[in-house]
Amino acid sequence: MIDQKTKLIFCSGVSTVTGANFLLKINNGKNILIDCGLIQGESFADEANRKDFIYKPDSIDCLLVTHAHLDHVGRIPKLIREGFSGMIYSTPETKILAELVLNDALGILTKEAEINGLETLYSEDDIKKAFSLWETVEYHKSLEIFDGVSIFMKDAGHILGSAMIEVSIKNDRKDTKILFTGDLGNSPSPLLRDTEPIGDIDYLIIESTYGDRNHESREESTLKLEKIIKDTVDRGGTLVIPTFSVDRTQVLLYEINNLVEKGKIPSIPVFLDSPMAIKATEIYRSSLHLFNDSVKKQIDNGDDIFSFPRLKFTVAQWESKEIEKTSGSKIILAGSGMSHGGRVVGHEKQYLPDPKNTILLVGYQSLGSLGRGLADGVKKVHINNENIHVNAHIDVLHGYSAHKDSDNMVNLVGGANDRLKRVFVAMGEPKSSMYLAQRINNEVDTEAIVPEITKEYLLG
Repeated sequence: MIDQKTKLIFCSGVSTVTGANFLLKINNGKNILIDCGLIQGESFADEANRKDFIYKPDSIDCLLVTHAHLDHVGRIPKLIREGFSGMIYSTPETKILAELVLNDALGILTKEAEINGLETLYSEDDIKKAFSLWETVEYHKSLEIFDGVSIFMKDAGHILGSAMIEVSIKNDRKDTKILFTGDLGNSPSPLLRDTEPIGDIDYLIIESTYGDRNHESREESTLKLEKIIKDTVDRGGTLVIPTFSVDRTQVLLYEINNLVEKGKIPSIPVFLDSPMAIKATEIYRSSLHLFNDSVKKQIDNGDDIFSFPRLKFTVAQWESKEIEKTSGSKIILAGSGMSHGGRVVGHEKQYLPDPKNTILLVGYQSLGSLGRGLADGVKKVHINNENIHVNAHIDVLHGYSAHKDSDNMVNLVGGANDRLKRVFVAMGEPKSSMYLAQRINNEVDTEAIVPEITKEYLLG
């Protein structure tokens, strides 16, 4: 059915970590989109998100979603608004989390649009329509989505429900198999199962968020987290952790729970100040079957891994404002993870000027974000129309990243079958992508390239 003319186009998500959006054009006339994420930079939603897609949304026959982070799902309602009406496929957990993520983002997008005198990127009706088109596929279940075209979900180990999606295209001679990794988990994860092997494929589209560097080990990260908490308490300060609501929050709750139970850190108030993260934590609680064996055993032994003495979930806005009235040292986990918006910005405004306090960054910080500025050592930041002096301690822990590092991505590609023809290195800053591509070329002896935006690549 399919000859040598299947085409792959990188619509966005190249030379940047965010905005994943890739198009497979099959010569039977079917167009398959993989992810449709928000491009994030200085603002929560960069102006680039308002531009027209490079394809006609009503020409897309289906959308495959690797996972529920906003940079992979954030423009789906815009796609709907502009004419897409095909099927959407993901794992069940991705669908549940995506609905939470998109509805939460709508509030921030609306506020941002009002401030800038712009139209909101999408509406609540657009979100509802998206989920009326959304179907789920379990891990390791093959589904034929068109005649001769099937998909297969492998566990990416990144966040709950994250999948590497294998697209298999039949022709008279053999199948052509194309694997989209989405984001790859930093296995072994504190909570989730390891990333699965990529298997027997022809083409690989891989992320490269940390393609040019390696993380410290989990053991090192845990020791550093313990030390940062103790040092902040010794100074009588407050520890603020800007955290992503999905997965990073749950990992940190789990780690702090273990440190408290083992008596490694003093018992101080801990606030989870994010309504979305609180809801995401409940979704994690209901999906224990996707946790790794070590965590399952801990739960079976009676440990509530997301609960410990003096932990408080603050849902209402007034509860959030009351946190600063809590005397003495405390820990505040609040979104967003890159300090684009959300409640953490208010806490940073409050606690950045005091050298007793600590801001701990535990994930990737996009170029132009407040978090990236703090990570790069700026001495003054602009928050809510005010200049804030940065006197607090700024610490960074890459070991709690939910992304694989350079060595582990090379090892993953190295485990592929000899059938692998080409690796496309995307979803990373230019330096990171180029470095990873070069390592794969040199160490795996497989052709790897950093693709160009909008260029058509023939597969087959």
